[in-house]
Amino acid sequence: MKNGLLIWNIALTLVAGYLIYAHFATSKKREAEPKVDPMQIASDPGPFRIAYFEMDSIASGLYIVRDFRRDMNAKEEKNDGEIERMRRNFQRKFTDYQVQMQSGKMTQAQVEAANQEMKNLDDSIRTTKQTLDAEYNKVYSINETAIKKQIEDYLKDYNKDKTYAYIFANQPGLFYYCDTMYNITGAIVKGINEKYKGKKE
Repeated sequence: MKNGLLIWNIALTLVAGYLIYAHFATSKKREAEPKVDPMQIASDPGPFRIAYFEMDSIASGLYIVRDFRRDMNAKEEKNDGEIERMRRNFQRKFTDYQVQMQSGKMTQAQVEAANQEMKNLDDSIRTTKQTLDAEYNKVYSINETAIKKQIEDYLKDYNKDKTYAYIFANQPGLFYYCDTMYNITGAIVKGINEKYKGKKE
């Protein structure tokens, strides 16, 4: 969130700087120029146009994101199942050893061996969980980066014949007002979904 606000502040500073420069650099020229109809300016924003898309709508509308979430949920369930299986095994062994100790069926050497086994099992559970979590996070990060890259590539292609100077991802709290005329969310979702469906077939 901080990075988004920083980028937005930098963009606003650059735009403000450009507008101030343009105002003072062309003030003499403006005096000689004929007056322009404000309605004409409003209907033709010129070469500097900004478009935006709703990030939450992109996340909920793209097939690739839907499939990614489904795959990650399945992976998370599989990982949780593996850890749960190991914990049940740990609990079963712990209960068995406890019963044997209370009934006096274990020698001191067996008790020490059982304690070591339980420690090893506990360490194994922790190590396995850390490994599975690290693997999950790596896969998540790789896929998230790939999805962002697809959006960026699509926007470059989309803007090839357009004249947008900037295309922003709108997230809650970032913009106070957005003119829906410049909302290109639907076009992005449709375009990326068509490409994604084509690759899967």
